[in-house]
Amino acid sequence: MNVNTQQETLFVIKIGGNVIDNETALAAFLKDFAAVNAPKILVHGGGKIATKIGEQLGIESKYINGRRITDDNTIDVVTMIYGGLVNKKIVAQLQALRTNAIGLTGADANIIPATKRPVKIINDSPVDFGWVGDIDVQQLQADNLKHLLEKDFTPVFAPLTHDEQGHILNTNADTIASAIAVSLSQFYKVRLIYCFEKKGVLEDVNDDNSVIRNINKEKYQQLLNENKLFEGILPKIDNAFAAIDAGVSEVLIGDAKDLIKNTTTSTEGTLITQ
Repeated sequence: MNVNTQQETLFVIKIGGNVIDNETALAAFLKDFAAVNAPKILVHGGGKIATKIGEQLGIESKYINGRRITDDNTIDVVTMIYGGLVNKKIVAQLQALRTNAIGLTGADANIIPATKRPVKIINDSPVDFGWVGDIDVQQLQADNLKHLLEKDFTPVFAPLTHDEQGHILNTNADTIASAIAVSLSQFYKVRLIYCFEKKGVLEDVNDDNSVIRNINKEKYQQLLNENKLFEGILPKIDNAFAAIDAGVSEVLIGDAKDLIKNTTTSTEGTLITQ
């Protein structure tokens, strides 16, 4: 997809669980987010709060290959925590910072319909992930989201979608952010920013100052050939290139503390481009 450089810039910003779990870090991040003077959307993870409250309610968290099994009890907990407690606390803090935030799940205004993940075979055994949603970007209601942006609302998405059959679905926040960025790239020049605890993609995982400032596909292949990337970052880079191939202008991976700089041309993290 060719992006018109005259389009207005939109920032789709995803903040991860480590910041959500730390009230001081979250407050600092939201102050920076509120200061971004451009159309923007925030997608947040759930942090460890759902697990903690679930345990208090006697609901044990179950994982397979690092992925949460979302059974009937768990979907109730994550809906309450992600869509309620976490989302509304963020919205309230942004309102205090004079950002007119509106808290959303994918069910609101039918913005992100999804499909319940089918049973998968893992290690020769069937695994039912439960109420987990997979997104088809073509199904997103981008017009509804664009209307909110045009009215100067700042959408704040919890990591929840719906199956159009009345069920909420637990959905990966990175995936939601990418889908929103791709869907809105028809209207805006989109920079998708993944905020986490590292300064960016590191050439040496043990050296926080070894940030690779720019990666295109040629550079990525070179880094892979030289075995200079640690495995944990590979899915984020692959997702970044998938978003770019689908129309997103730029994807940035960087430290939550560097958000302001990472919405300018003088970025601190790793900028991934075509």
